[in-house]
Amino acid sequence: MKVEIWSDIACPWCYIGKRRFEKALDAFPHRDDVEVHWRSYQLDPTLPDHHDGTELDYLVQRKGMSRTQVSQMFDQVTAIAADEGLRYDFGSVVVANSFAGHELLHLAKARGAGDAVKEALLSAHFEHGEDIGDRDVLVRIGTEAGLDADEIRRDLDAHTWRDAVGADISAAHQLGIRGVPFFVLDEKYGVSGAQPTELFAQALEQAWRASHPLVMVQAGATPGGAGATGAGQDAAACGPDGCAI
Repeated sequence: MKVEIWSDIACPWCYIGKRRFEKALDAFPHRDDVEVHWRSYQLDPTLPDHHDGTELDYLVQRKGMSRTQVSQMFDQVTAIAADEGLRYDFGSVVVANSFAGHELLHLAKARGAGDAVKEALLSAHFEHGEDIGDRDVLVRIGTEAGLDADEIRRDLDAHTWRDAVGADISAAHQLGIRGVPFFVLDEKYGVSGAQPTELFAQALEQAWRASHPLVMVQAGATPGGAGATGAGQDAAACGPDGCAI
């Protein structure tokens, strides 16, 4: 079974959703038969490679909220992330365009290191205040996951994976995805937002049953099967105008 996950590196709910989904997948009886594919999405493609100003300044301007409101939002998301074992530090977040990070992710996926690089990029951005638009940071993250440093630099300089990133974003638009994280199970079932682990567990089970129906065969009877339908509900996610709380 294939699970595709559209997310952005600069999306706090995407990291939380990743943890919750992983917990559900770890407990899923058929987890060894599930392929997870990370898809690219950009919440703000207009950002420069390096943005002057803090995450607080950026969101105050982008969302039109007061500094107090944004600070309160940071506190609430930080607390929710902590419940998932994540240590967010919005005070140290470096605002940067995530496109190069997505290019690195596609290279990593091609070399079998997609999961490791995705985790490292999210942690670098939200927990360690590293600049995900900086080439040296990306090279270090990639090499720590087993990629070749020269290949990383060459591909980033040549934008080898630019079309692949664009294809993911175009596919998201065609599917009507307007916020991330967004999970697509077996190309049939969609789960929007950082849902509770329990809902991800239900979605995995439903999708598995639909693609692997139980078939009862008896003498003189016509074989039949049973399936399941997908289910979902709105949950915390990030969109072009910011992140919900």
